[in-house]
Amino acid sequence: MRLLLPAALIFLTLGPVPWTGFRYPVVDRSQTASARPLLYPAATGGTLRFVEGWRLTSSNSMFGGFSALALRGDRRFLLIGDNGQATRLTLGADGSVSDVAIAALPTPPRSPQRKAFTDAEAMVRDPVTGKLWIALEGINQVWRIDAGLTRVESRRRSPALYRWPANRGPEAMVRLKDGRTILFSEGEDRNDYGTEALVYTDDPAVPGKPPLLFYYDAEGKGQISDAAPLPDGRILLVHRRLGLGPLFTTTLAIVDPADIGKGRVVRSVAIGQVPEPLRENYEGAAVAVEDGRTFVWLVADDNFNSWQRSLLLKFELVDLPDSKKAAR
Repeated sequence: MRLLLPAALIFLTLGPVPWTGFRYPVVDRSQTASARPLLYPAATGGTLRFVEGWRLTSSNSMFGGFSALALRGDRRFLLIGDNGQATRLTLGADGSVSDVAIAALPTPPRSPQRKAFTDAEAMVRDPVTGKLWIALEGINQVWRIDAGLTRVESRRRSPALYRWPANRGPEAMVRLKDGRTILFSEGEDRNDYGTEALVYTDDPAVPGKPPLLFYYDAEGKGQISDAAPLPDGRILLVHRRLGLGPLFTTTLAIVDPADIGKGRVVRSVAIGQVPEPLRENYEGAAVAVEDGRTFVWLVADDNFNSWQRSLLLKFELVDLPDSKKAAR
């Protein structure tokens, strides 16, 4: 029964059931979107302080399912859905939405027409070139895509990724200041150490030397859903956990890359949870620094279910735990 309950929760939450239905019964390719403010009081204490929140909507059939998030500039967002669609938009401080562009990500020539080649779960964006690195769960590959989102420049499926299950593969990816790229699996457990993670010292989308393997022990925080670099060099991790009350719990934590080593088990320090009534299935995160202050944006995956929401939240990160290693 303990095994059946999580499976039932995942099915009910992440898949359509007879009484829910999808939000888009009719195909619509319109290039518009809107944002409605979430009425939640600004936080005055704690490490995770709420700043603003929005519910994003669009009549476009491909809008939603957001699993990765990147900032292209001040309030200019790039959202990647696990349906292989990219949404670019600008969100004004007053809630106005402009410069909307919703289109499919490119795929390699002669790619099979199946979901595995659209199931994008993680993204890294180079702020200088605008190029993207996309991790796809269904085929366990990393693709590099040009800044215009018109073609796949390179792709890689290393033997280490090949071993990950198709539905529990790469879920979070982060690029460190020293050029290393870290890829976290959603749930490939090995020897009770935790979930597998990989460190690439070269381009993860170009065939090259094998990545370094380590393990991440979430210690009950849930499954990793995204990662983002912090200004001090540490990594912000987003975890999601399914339950009965509440259905979604999102926990943010910090891990120090100085702890990472071949075969090591790495753990993180929790810094806060997304509060009620803002709980949703958050799968994308991006960190921004404004006037010396650090903020994180979170986006939720609505799974194209009529009862879920595409929420975009902004929190300020304050009084983070010190890291002597990060200061070195």
